[in-house]
Amino acid sequence: MSRMVGTVSMGIRAPIIRSGDDLVEIVTDSVLTASKEDGFTIRNRDIIAMTEAIVARAQGNYATTDDIANDVRAKFGGETVGVIFPILSRNRFAVCLRGIAKGAKKIVLMLSYPSDEVGNHLISLDMMDEKGIDPYKDVLDINKYRELFGYSKHRFTGVDYVEYYEMLVRESGADFEVVFANDPRAILSYTKNVLNCDIHTRARTKRLLKAAGAEKVFGLDEILTAPVNGSGYNEKYGLLGSNKATEDQVKLFPRDCQTLVEDIQARIFKATGKQVEVMVYGDGAFKDPIGKIWELADPVVSPAYTKGLEGTPSELKLKYLADNDFADLSGDALKEAIKQKIQEKDSDLVGKMVSEGTTPRRLTDLIGSLCDLTSGSGDKGTPIVFIQGYFDNYTAE
Repeated sequence: MSRMVGTVSMGIRAPIIRSGDDLVEIVTDSVLTASKEDGFTIRNRDIIAMTEAIVARAQGNYATTDDIANDVRAKFGGETVGVIFPILSRNRFAVCLRGIAKGAKKIVLMLSYPSDEVGNHLISLDMMDEKGIDPYKDVLDINKYRELFGYSKHRFTGVDYVEYYEMLVRESGADFEVVFANDPRAILSYTKNVLNCDIHTRARTKRLLKAAGAEKVFGLDEILTAPVNGSGYNEKYGLLGSNKATEDQVKLFPRDCQTLVEDIQARIFKATGKQVEVMVYGDGAFKDPIGKIWELADPVVSPAYTKGLEGTPSELKLKYLADNDFADLSGDALKEAIKQKIQEKDSDLVGKMVSEGTTPRRLTDLIGSLCDLTSGSGDKGTPIVFIQGYFDNYTAE
């Protein structure tokens, strides 16, 4: 008989990770201990994942606002900087903004509207429509914004991010001006020196700015790409993916993770004889239907993973088969016909009707999203996720 249980995702508890800890040992031991205590068996193609936070913590990949300020000052000369398209987040951007402001004489902050890149809304779409504002062309100063929209607060955090970001900049010793626009070139009316803070659209933003005459353009991914006075860094993503550690310090996105996942894979194989897959995950990629936030504030879902996690799913849509190819079958005959179809399926189902409705995303993005939801972001204490049966299908015994 086929197994009755399919995919299972389990949060695995681990010690509190500190700088310098041996993550290969900790992750391996945590999974092996959980296996013994909870009575599950490690199988081939199981998945072990760990949140990027514990990897960066073990690496000691931290930087202070002074480190950020020094790099910003070196790149922009300490004068006026246009800071455009940041996300609205106390955790993700507030400390970065403190550091940026410390390294400049004046900050001209340009916020996208009605929401930031990951769906945090300054104002509602309905309110914007009611006021007759065209977000593709209208540029608003603070007086016009307040006249139209007042003092809107974030639905979940209760923060007026316009007011909050102004406070951070002024407390850090810089002058402040804010503008609201969605065309990155609008900032050039205020300054030719631009730090673009968007995540997934950053390459296009830089291209448009440079073509329009910007003099100095750097992305948040180009700040702290190398150590500053011994600080942490990320050579590929800079400050992108960083999180608040303290009011004066950020934890950066982890670096050099590939060796880590491969070492854990080898250690598990040595202990169990099973070939598991291993990955590091950050934010998942999914959208909240109420708050409209789609979560992905990291530059990628997974910065490192073993090679068995490459690619996309190749799955048949069972309900399509049941309603079309085998509409005249039921019971065991239907079950056996579907199993046979699965066993005979092509490895590449792109564009074929029988796969329509399956999820066309990369495995690492799908699995990383599952991991992010499993581990949560608060006090669950399960920064390691163990997944079984992800690669199973209806034929698995």
